[in-house]
Amino acid sequence: MPLLVRRKTPAVLIGHLPLGSEHPVRIQSMTDTPTADVEATLKQTRELIEAGSELVRWTINDHEAAKGAAQAIKRLRAEGIKTPIIGDFHFNGHTLLSKNPQTARLLDKYRINPGNVGKGRQHDDNFAQIVKIAINNGKAVRIGVNWGSLDQELLTGLMDANAKLLNPKEFSEVTREAMVHSALRSAEYAMKLGLPKNKLVLSVKMSVLQDMIAVYQRLAQECDFALHLGLTEAGADMKGAVSSAAALAILLQQGIGDTIRVSLTPQPNVTRAKEVEVCKEILQSMGFRYFSPSVTSCPGCGRTSSDYFQYLARDVNAHIKLNMPVWKDRYPGVEQLKIAVMGCVVNGPGESRHADVGISLPGASETPIAPVYVDGKEFITLKGERIKEEFIVILEQYIQNKYQYKGGKYK
Repeated sequence: MPLLVRRKTPAVLIGHLPLGSEHPVRIQSMTDTPTADVEATLKQTRELIEAGSELVRWTINDHEAAKGAAQAIKRLRAEGIKTPIIGDFHFNGHTLLSKNPQTARLLDKYRINPGNVGKGRQHDDNFAQIVKIAINNGKAVRIGVNWGSLDQELLTGLMDANAKLLNPKEFSEVTREAMVHSALRSAEYAMKLGLPKNKLVLSVKMSVLQDMIAVYQRLAQECDFALHLGLTEAGADMKGAVSSAAALAILLQQGIGDTIRVSLTPQPNVTRAKEVEVCKEILQSMGFRYFSPSVTSCPGCGRTSSDYFQYLARDVNAHIKLNMPVWKDRYPGVEQLKIAVMGCVVNGPGESRHADVGISLPGASETPIAPVYVDGKEFITLKGERIKEEFIVILEQYIQNKYQYKGGKYK
């Protein structure tokens, strides 16, 4: 179990899904389809849900999108899909929710960006209009502050006050202060209007890793609202995944965060669900949640003259991915299975004994045999041309015996 204490937050119910410190850290994602295109939005939403997204956010930027959202949610619910759907509003959310009451009723949560709801008195009026609609429909609200769209009136005021100090703060520090101030001021106003604390989630997203960590740490110290974590504009592919993992892991290890999203720049011909997979890997690698059996595999070195272990590790992972849709229903608990595929005798036997099922393949100096370990004990030695096939059979038998029957023993 991870050695951390989750920051205490109220339980927030988004549709049927509870989140907060008494519940698992939830995974959120967002479609990049025009929500008015109902078919495209439904297709991508189903992909995200199938990948493991527990909340899905849709852009609602005009009346066509609002109407499309209502149609799409009805179809999801008719299919028995209960995943909460979040409406993402900027600039005109007050108008869209007022003129599309069906959409306001069907959405499970509204996301409001305080920097994009208007200026001056109009800012508070528009914000209040959205919050009152949420209250009337019993919906939760996320107050999502982004530094790319930070309330400029607020920032300018803080910058002016800072300039008068004998020792002015750095611009980045004032920006962080403005982020936290915007989120808390908005939350306090929402509660003054009548929105309960257990209907509020806050976020303060920034794209520079150290700034993002610092601003969330400060927000967590100053309030006990549920928090949604994300490194915004994280980037594409490896850069986006690594940056997000680094930022989220630091905060999660400190007990900060109730929902997470990894925001990856879409890549041609790469599924949007990749951001969900990254979220799952972060949570599983930290031991907070389990989604699929984990495979510990050897990185290779000068002793691993054969590349067989590389192919075996790849094929075992592929076998898991192919079978998990069936396994997760048939074998409850299989997601915590630990497998080891090692390439030589240096760490192979030890890692294999620590796994539920492990195999230590021969390196450059070993006899061409592969001992297999089950529950910490040497079970059988494999050799010849069918090591992969025989190891997969052993793995399947182990899963069937351990997870199909409570208290079952591998024999």
